Amino acid sequence: MITIRVQTNGSLEETGELTKYCWIDARNVSGEDQRRLADEFGIGPELITDIMDADEQSRIEKEDNYTAIIVRVPVYKQKYETAYFTLPLGIILFSDKIITVCMESSEALEDLSKNRIRGFNVRNKSAFVLNLLGRAAFTYLKYLKELNKRTNTIKDDLQGSIKNKELIQLLSIQKSLVFFTTSLTSNELLLEKLQKSPMIRFKDDEMELLEDVVTENKQAIAMANIYSSILTGTMDAFASVISNNLNIVMKRLTIVSIVLMIPTLVYSFFGMNVDLPLKALRHAGWLILGVSLFSSILGAVFLNRDRRRKKARPARGETQGIGI
Repeated sequence: MITIRVQTNGSLEETGELTKYCWIDARNVSGEDQRRLADEFGIGPELITDIMDADEQSRIEKEDNYTAIIVRVPVYKQKYETAYFTLPLGIILFSDKIITVCMESSEALEDLSKNRIRGFNVRNKSAFVLNLLGRAAFTYLKYLKELNKRTNTIKDDLQGSIKNKELIQLLSIQKSLVFFTTSLTSNELLLEKLQKSPMIRFKDDEMELLEDVVTENKQAIAMANIYSSILTGTMDAFASVISNNLNIVMKRLTIVSIVLMIPTLVYSFFGMNVDLPLKALRHAGWLILGVSLFSSILGAVFLNRDRRRKKARPARGETQGIGI
């Protein structure tokens, strides 16, 4: 979908005509939109193909008629398994218009189109780029905090009962953090190029804004790395808990198997091809059953007593108190 916006009296308004100093906002781009961007607005097909590539990295390049910037922005779509991810956003700067192209709708673009940024000016191309990059960095920080809250909620649920659903959710969050870290690192390289490249010239006050964007981007990278490390440690801890619980269950099943093996052994002796010493007794079956149950109970008491004795035994190197 392609929307043309013009700025009048400080606010953006949609228009159906292509005018000077307008912003052409292309989101959820279809095949027809791609052809229109190439034929009507003069964007190279190769550049459109790069922007439509979900794995395209951030960069800036200069063409004859325009300057193209590709930056990775965060996107939230609840319908996907990994709800938080990143996509390339193309910013094409012509002399009389600005075009943005993105596969999906991003909150950064939504903030610009809804006039949520103070001092936003479509006529100033350098300020437009800085406002968009700054809003993208702000959105990264916002989404990282939301991911951290989700992680804490899932950890509380896992403490009650460890299920595959919660573990899959943690894996999805870890995937999102990897996406964010990779994209933020790519954006950092782009910002460094913008500070040195002559393709876009910034004023003194805009250079200060660019430094603020760089700072926010670095802060987002640090937060993503910290949250990723914490999440990795959490998943390793829960993996150890699952393994420990499995060992406990296997130990209990082994004890039950040993206890049940004792009456089976008794019955096996009487099942051999030998003379039965109790065949003359009327209640020999009940007597054998009683002996089997008694031996099982005796074995269970012995195993339980041995386990308690091991628990009460002090660990090696542990000092014992001396009464005075």
